Amino acid sequence: MISGIIGKPNVGKSTFFNAATLMSVAVANYPFTTINANVGTGYIRVKCIHEELGVKDNPVNSACIDGTRLIPVKMVDVAGLVPDASKGRGLGNKFLDDLRQADALIHVIDSSGSTDEEGRAVAAGSRDPMMDIEFVKREVVLWVKGLIEKDWPRISRTVESGAAGAPNLVTELMAKLSGLSIRETSIEAAIHKLGLKIDKPTSWNDTDLYDFASLLLDISKPMLIAANKCDQPVSKEIISKLQQGLGENYTIVPCAAEAELLLRRAAQGGFISYVPGDSTFNVKEPSRISAPQRKALELVKSQVLDVWKGTGVQKAINDAYLSLLHGIVVYPVEDESKFTDKKGNVLPDARIMHKGETAKDLAYSVHSDLGETFLYAIDARTGLRVGADYKLKNNDVLKIVATGRKG
Repeated sequence: MISGIIGKPNVGKSTFFNAATLMSVAVANYPFTTINANVGTGYIRVKCIHEELGVKDNPVNSACIDGTRLIPVKMVDVAGLVPDASKGRGLGNKFLDDLRQADALIHVIDSSGSTDEEGRAVAAGSRDPMMDIEFVKREVVLWVKGLIEKDWPRISRTVESGAAGAPNLVTELMAKLSGLSIRETSIEAAIHKLGLKIDKPTSWNDTDLYDFASLLLDISKPMLIAANKCDQPVSKEIISKLQQGLGENYTIVPCAAEAELLLRRAAQGGFISYVPGDSTFNVKEPSRISAPQRKALELVKSQVLDVWKGTGVQKAINDAYLSLLHGIVVYPVEDESKFTDKKGNVLPDARIMHKGETAKDLAYSVHSDLGETFLYAIDARTGLRVGADYKLKNNDVLKIVATGRKG
């Protein structure tokens, strides 16, 4: 699973990305700081199962800190979108193309209303972030619509021709949208929900194509709103209005990316103890912290943690993968009785899988050869064998048995 971080320029996307991944990318107070997409590793925060199983774990591909498992996930930060990006303005098409592989979108907005549609600084509260939510969504929809419209007259006529071997519409749309991580079932669901005639695509008008592209995005690339700069004086009221106005259309997560980045760097430097997503932190050695550093930490505590019960960055990541994408955590092992890999590492691997995926899907996620030679899996809790079509459950611990492996 991959999340794409989008938004207009100068709203704190790169700071959000840095805070999520602790990578060092350019951060500056001017539009188009990010020209090429940045790819990094964020982390899902969940309660580890080692205590439930009565073992002491030593993860290899993730981390366990005081019972909290941090599981790596891929994140992509693209440059800011401006109005008419779908027409190529501001290198828009390049930036949009960087989102092709994204499964979910985290739309970072300026909840203080202090940047205009181009990302230029304006008086706090003078820009309605709702307008940014609408125009960014519109640009992404127009980009997808543009991909569909290429050669649309020929495609629609061919589908309706009834000639021997004529392709069906879903197959044609899959070909047009190849590389966008969009499934056939998503295309079928969008057509059905809108009541469009799948056998009469020539009857689809411009509005139908727009609505189809919009709903297809909602289904295949769901979006979450990260309301950044929530620590600014005007932000609380603006966020409240957004939550009321958007209702159930979007998940809105108040965020303070700069505060999260400060905390993570302080923890990395050994000044404080802090796990991403915590609602507080502890200073390790007060004597090592300078007066300006102490003041900065106090401001984070009083203006962010005490008010919002966290910086929101970790919650946004968790909500994107676990709620929008219906992710679950599965632990593959090689020794089901000891919960270990072949080197003796206990619960070495934790993977985020889609709800509804199967034991065989898990095998493929570990290694393609394991998926191709899959025989069965063993539920480490029960000791029972499960087949290829076994639906994975959250916190499953499974051993994959394949051809040539002893079960």
